[in-house]
Amino acid sequence: MLDIRWMRENREALAEAMRKLNATDAPWEEALALDERRRELLTQVEALRAERNAGSKEVGRLFREKKIEEANALKERMAQIGAEIERLDAELRQVEADFEQAMLRIPNPPEPDVPVAPDESGNVVVKEHGTKPTFDFTPLPHWELGERLDILDIERGVKLAGSRFYVLKGAGAQLQRALINWFLDVHVNEHGYQEVYPPFMVREYCMVGTGNLPKFGDVLYRDAEEDYWLIPTAEVPVTNLHRDEILEPGQLPLYYVAHTPCFRREKVSAGKDVRGIKRVHQFEKVEMVKFVEPATGREELESLTRNAETLLERLGLPYRRVLIATGDLSFVACIKYDLEVWSAGCQEWLEVSSCSWFRDFQARRANIRYRPAEGARPEFVHTLNGSGLALPRVIIAILENYQQPDGTVIVPEVLRPYMGGRERIG
Repeated sequence: MLDIRWMRENREALAEAMRKLNATDAPWEEALALDERRRELLTQVEALRAERNAGSKEVGRLFREKKIEEANALKERMAQIGAEIERLDAELRQVEADFEQAMLRIPNPPEPDVPVAPDESGNVVVKEHGTKPTFDFTPLPHWELGERLDILDIERGVKLAGSRFYVLKGAGAQLQRALINWFLDVHVNEHGYQEVYPPFMVREYCMVGTGNLPKFGDVLYRDAEEDYWLIPTAEVPVTNLHRDEILEPGQLPLYYVAHTPCFRREKVSAGKDVRGIKRVHQFEKVEMVKFVEPATGREELESLTRNAETLLERLGLPYRRVLIATGDLSFVACIKYDLEVWSAGCQEWLEVSSCSWFRDFQARRANIRYRPAEGARPEFVHTLNGSGLALPRVIIAILENYQQPDGTVIVPEVLRPYMGGRERIG
């Protein structure tokens, strides 16, 4: 959510930001109009209440002085004022509700250096690391490899839950567990994050706090009977850990990391990413979340992104960092890097991490503040998050890039202690 004072004072900058984001349907003008009407109503109600308070005292004085006719006339006037206040209060409640809904639908303006483009065609590769593997045979895609190695069963996943579900078994399940444990250990022991185990279901206000609602309600899973929402990422519960709190001086920065399943309604064009497990409804992810002071936001984004890149480098996977253009930027991020890993069997780059800085956009929605110093006025924190990393696409990259002519797959060295010393899958 944006600062309404900034919006009032920067209408041209706001309009330009929405143009860059292709957010022509963003109701920022409606929000400003509602804000103006809200302030008008507040002024009117305040003036009428002051008049009613003064008039009530005057009625009492007139009755004491036996000026009955004057007192009754003034009393009638006070009743009219009371009815008018009641009417204006009702309008004010509706205006405030409409204002809140409009504000929740306005995206975060981009940082000045975000590339301006209508869609993902404007994304810029700002870094590449590693060399794509070469083979003296035709590398197989993961769905063929997984089936041959008996570690991936897509057919039974479909039998259990429908399309875009799968079953990992044997060394496949072990590989996923090893990756998750290794990711967590590196982030906790080397990068300074505190591990948390959050609920996988949250209340609606948590989804609103991170910006998933109301914008993306159609891609979320919900238990309507008890109003629980299945999380699309650990970002949702972890960011809301400090909702409605004021963090005391010295508490920032706070770094959290969590492993959770993630649930999303994948809505893609027919025929896109149908094969394999690149795009599924349920997957595992390790998520990093930061709460920081505003002045350090950009620096913390670079650090967060490097934390994710380090994992790919140690796994020996070629990757690239992509700066996302305005037309492809998420609703809540002011700047975002995607990390994409090369998969030799699919012959494509697969996103395994998105690292974003939100400024105070989420903090305003979830009311997360901090005191810069003892006795200082609370300010909104800045939040960031990034995947560190997302599965099963890292599994895809390992299987496809480390496959051997005999059909086996080499286990990256850093994972072997987590897999009982196993060096190969096969």
